[in-house]
Amino acid sequence: MKELITSQPFLLTLEVSVISLILQFIIGVPLGIYITGKNSIFRRIVEIIVTLPMIFPPMALGFFLILILGKNGLIGGFLYNTFDFKIIFTFWGVLTAVFIVGLPFMVKSVQSSRKQLDTAMVEAARTLGKSKFAIMRKVILPNIRGGITTGMLLAFGRSLGEVGISLMLGGNIIGRTETLSLAIYNSVYEGDFAKAAELSILLSVLAIIVIVISNKSVFFKRKTN
Repeated sequence: MKELITSQPFLLTLEVSVISLILQFIIGVPLGIYITGKNSIFRRIVEIIVTLPMIFPPMALGFFLILILGKNGLIGGFLYNTFDFKIIFTFWGVLTAVFIVGLPFMVKSVQSSRKQLDTAMVEAARTLGKSKFAIMRKVILPNIRGGITTGMLLAFGRSLGEVGISLMLGGNIIGRTETLSLAIYNSVYEGDFAKAAELSILLSVLAIIVIVISNKSVFFKRKTN
């Protein structure tokens, strides 16, 4: 087990999960608050796009992302031709996949908490002449921190077990873009069931830790309320 913890799949999985979690927090919190605002066509389109990875088949979504992020894609082609920067079949491909699958959990959790926030508190702050930034910092964010925490844990847990889109964007290159989940698949495919079992146990332990922390955060949130 000690060798597995220092292996490339474990380190890569941990690295992309942590980096994507930071990005999911930075992007997901504002998005979750934004789509909770007044109903508009643009807000609904943003919500649909963000939620899509939760229900869309991973392999199909991965294929469409290849068309966009590949060398001949709209975004991938521009980055490659301008900066000689590749996304597909690199570390950045895996990071993109992990970020995309975890983001909806962050956004929907924040959205749910924002909807439950008493609007009277926000209106009272406005009546007192508080700026939008002050209201966000002193009223909204402190009161949805439980949702933010839950969203981060769910996004991180989902990122740990990502397979489909990572396979498409990362290419499952052993020693470079092989995550823990893909390493389990490769071990089973090669007939190394002992290694597959050890990797599965390791991934399960990480998932259980996330669940325990998530349950504790919910418990303390209810207790403080």
